[in-house]
Amino acid sequence: MRVPEFCASHWLLRIPLTVVFIQQGLYKFPVTADDALRYDLPYLVWWFVAHEDLGAGIGLLVAAFMSLKAISYLPMISEVIDMLTHFRGITICSITTGVIWISEPESFMDVILYDNLHVFLWVGGLYFALRGNRT
Repeated sequence: MRVPEFCASHWLLRIPLTVVFIQQGLYKFPVTADDALRYDLPYLVWWFVAHEDLGAGIGLLVAAFMSLKAISYLPMISEVIDMLTHFRGITICSITTGVIWISEPESFMDVILYDNLHVFLWVGGLYFALRGNRT
């Protein structure tokens, strides 16, 4: 006897990632130079981070809904949607890596042992960067 396959399990990872990144993106608006200085970042970097936080969350969600069989019946559309998920996974990894670097941890082990949220976000982004919508 086999356990039935649960094809929608990617939603259990996709929804928390989406919520966190949309929330963090909205928190950064309006984008101001004072906020950038608070994190010791140039304004342009802060502007990109704010927009990419929001874009990563929305992109993961939109790609999931667009990948439903009723919408993505054409192979080319399916590939574009898959690439969107790959790209947003890379974006999540990039943003999370930047956040970890800014926090200036003592060692790699400090990140692994004590920065659980960012490790979760990074691994979740890596999952979607590598798998796309082929979940």
